[in-house]
Amino acid sequence: MDRFDAMQAFARVVETGSFTKAAATLHMSKTSVTQLVQQLEARLRVRLLNRTTRQVNVTADGAAYYERVVRLLADMDDAETSLSSAATLPRGKLRLDVPSPLARLILIPALPDFHARYPDIQLDMGVSDRNVDLIRENVDCVVRGGELADQSLMARRVGELHFGIYAAPSYLQRAGTPTHPRELEDSHHRIVRFHWARASRVFPHVMHSADEHISVAGRYVLAVDDGNAYLAAGVAGLGIIWLPRYMASEHLQRGELVPLFEDWQLDTMPLYLAFPPNRHVSTKLRVFIEWVAELMAQQGLGSDAN
Repeated sequence: MDRFDAMQAFARVVETGSFTKAAATLHMSKTSVTQLVQQLEARLRVRLLNRTTRQVNVTADGAAYYERVVRLLADMDDAETSLSSAATLPRGKLRLDVPSPLARLILIPALPDFHARYPDIQLDMGVSDRNVDLIRENVDCVVRGGELADQSLMARRVGELHFGIYAAPSYLQRAGTPTHPRELEDSHHRIVRFHWARASRVFPHVMHSADEHISVAGRYVLAVDDGNAYLAAGVAGLGIIWLPRYMASEHLQRGELVPLFEDWQLDTMPLYLAFPPNRHVSTKLRVFIEWVAELMAQQGLGSDAN
């Protein structure tokens, strides 16, 4: 039995709650993971996990052992890093998930710089606006806008999104140009709604002027759960949209969108890079976090709350 592999298998079963899911994230067979955990229990002479046909639960002894295993695996990773060129050039695979517009407009165009700095880091990037379970899907980090629903996650605030309200010229020709946000509640105006996968209810748009504070819900004919699709719907004239300014910039320049209510303010949205609790912040993850924060600052999206 390789004790390192056994401890790693045990830790992943605890984190995913399943031998099958642990095996998938470790690229091993379920049988191999099961045997490694059984051999570890035999060596320790302690039951670490309670197994039923439906679920796997960690025992009290297993929970205590897990906490020590996580620290030990982290120390081993640091030891290997300190004795290799990875001390200056981090290496390995990072699994991450980022919103589609941020990936398309900011992160991916800047990746040549990242890979020039860290040529031995391999990025597996999921591009979505869905709610990712970092532990069960074995994702190292996610970049997300808005306050984090899962307060157990560790997070670094890497930026701040500033919003504007926009419509396509074709929409304004058809429905008219509203002069006050309350007009968006009228029967002849439509918005495009963004459906937050991690929220079960609709959040109205809060807007401020010098002497007014209102919330606007609006009527919609289309709701989407992807940022690029949301932008495309606005450009197509399907309704009024609320966008981070970085997403609207090129479309304003081309005349595909028109800004509305420019004397009104919208609340900013924090941008977080989040990673699982009890997960070692490896050198490769640390440098990626720092690079994202630096990139956001260069793009004018930096946060003073870092």
